[in-house]
Amino acid sequence: MSELIRRIDNPEEITVAGRELRENLRAAEATPGRVLEVFEAWAAALREAETAGIPGVQFLRIWLRRGTLEPIIARELGCGALEGAWREEGRARLKAYPLGVVGHWPAGNIEIQPLLSMTCALLGGNACLVRVPGGLEDLTWRLIGKLDESDGQGILRKRIRMLVFDHGRRDLQEAMARAVDGAMIWGGAEAVQQVRGLPFPHWARLAVFGPRISVAAMDADSWCSRQEREAWCRRIARDVWQFDQQACSSPQVLFLERKAGQSCDEFVQLLKAAFETENRLRPRQAIPAGLTTAICQARASWLLDDVAHRALFPSAPDWTLLVGSGSEIPSPTQGKTLSVLEVDDLLEAIEKLDGNVQTLGLAMAEAGREARVASEAARRGVDRIVKLGRMHVFAPPWDGVDLIRPMVRMVRHVPSLG
Repeated sequence: MSELIRRIDNPEEITVAGRELRENLRAAEATPGRVLEVFEAWAAALREAETAGIPGVQFLRIWLRRGTLEPIIARELGCGALEGAWREEGRARLKAYPLGVVGHWPAGNIEIQPLLSMTCALLGGNACLVRVPGGLEDLTWRLIGKLDESDGQGILRKRIRMLVFDHGRRDLQEAMARAVDGAMIWGGAEAVQQVRGLPFPHWARLAVFGPRISVAAMDADSWCSRQEREAWCRRIARDVWQFDQQACSSPQVLFLERKAGQSCDEFVQLLKAAFETENRLRPRQAIPAGLTTAICQARASWLLDDVAHRALFPSAPDWTLLVGSGSEIPSPTQGKTLSVLEVDDLLEAIEKLDGNVQTLGLAMAEAGREARVASEAARRGVDRIVKLGRMHVFAPPWDGVDLIRPMVRMVRHVPSLG
């Protein structure tokens, strides 16, 4: 286990770790098929008590399954890639080879992100250097421990080094950047800019997943449907609860399209009930003082800003619904604070979206109109348009790009014979 995760004090330790990974990478090939065998065993081990309750583990387990990943590998790397085969393309042959050592700089607000990021590079046959954010060290120990137990033949153990060091240590950050051939970078604007400014080799490929927000929207017929609206409210609550609304795929606002003669009051009460149920099932274990303050300020500001505004919330800062109207996206508060805004036409809200919006969660009753809404959102920079309740499903493309393909080299061989 000491091999997989290490506390780092000086740059030379990172240089040595990178050298070890590169040697191990050259010693043996790990096809996507072999990696999947370990992933499936890992997914099964994550059901055990010490890891099952970690936020996001259920999503990680679903991601690791063969049924999830095989189609992704085939789509991104081509037929035959599962077993590392060449595929014919005219007179040439193509095959995916690893980029080399891939560095991972995950955000510190998503518990499973160091592991999710790492799996994408491992599926491409790479080795991984992963910087573990300080607040995630204990959880990462527990999660990577299950991989260690599941990797009986050491297929992945020799390809992973997880590093724990202070993000302010510029010398260690630079040593890690110099040791890699590619990088997957996640997080806020400042963190992303700092990592992008590190001295990577000139050949290194960078995949950057920066700070963005997400929104949800329902047309009039969907939220007015008495048969379906309770189910929609449960899906919305699940999307809000995952990752404490801190993920880029978390809905911060729900747009409701007005319907003549219909008040949204009953729907909002159903949404309140769904939030209460989700809160009982998945209560918050702790909350930072700063977030508590932000939630209280958001509640007060919303109510004082306009007499037509309403807010529903418990006495504790567990969750908040801010109800009003308008097509502008309010500044996100997070902490399970959802703005619910009525608009005359969903397209009013869609026309306000820009490249900062990653995911649009939809509930619509008519396929043709949904296709128009989706097209308009895509034209305005939205990368993922999904059904409400599935806003966090981790599947490529993510932020508009593949997850495995950027960290492989597609080698083209045109035989000299014939």
